Amino acid sequence: MIKEIIKSIEPKMNGAIINFESDLKNIRTGRASAGLVEDIIVSYYGANTPLKQMASISVPEPTMLAVTPWDKQSLGDIEVAIKNADLGLSIVNDGNAVRISLPPLTGERREELSRQAQKLAEAVRVSVRNIRGEAWEQIQNSLKNKAISEDEKYRGEKELNELIDRKNKEIEGIVATKISELKTI
Repeated sequence: MIKEIIKSIEPKMNGAIINFESDLKNIRTGRASAGLVEDIIVSYYGANTPLKQMASISVPEPTMLAVTPWDKQSLGDIEVAIKNADLGLSIVNDGNAVRISLPPLTGERREELSRQAQKLAEAVRVSVRNIRGEAWEQIQNSLKNKAISEDEKYRGEKELNELIDRKNKEIEGIVATKISELKTI
C-alpha cells in the first residue's frame, strides 16, 4: 500500500521539477539561448501561438538571437510580442528576421537574477512538500481505516522523507548550476 502511494506521487514531483527547469530557461544568462524566447506567445491572425511554432530561432553569436518566421507576414507580430515580453533585450527587425541582442549583464542584474532563481527553487520545494503532504495524508487515512499497521506508517514516513531529500538535492543541483551560469562573465 505504501509503495503504491509513493509511486503515485513521484511523477507529480518530477513534473514540478521539469516545470521548474523550464521556468529557469526563461532567466537569461550572459549567453544567448533559444529557450529565452521560444515560449513567448505571439498573437498571430487572432490566435495565440508560441514563438517556437511559427519561427526558427538560432544563435548566430553568443550574445545574439535570430528569429526567422516561416511566414514573413508575421514578422511585425513577432517583434511586438518580444518587446511586450519585457525581457530587456535590444530588438531589430531587418525585414527577414528579428535580431535580438542581449546586453551584457551587470553585477547587480546578475544578483537579481540569482535571487529570482532562488525564489523559483523555493516555490518548487513548496510544491514538492505539498505533494508529500498529500501522500502523508493518504498514509494516515490508511492507518485509520486499518489498511496498514503502525509500523508500516512509520516506514512510509521514512520513505517519504528520503524521497523528499532526494528531490530537494536535485532541485539544489539545478539551481546551483543556473546560478553558476549567471555568475560566469
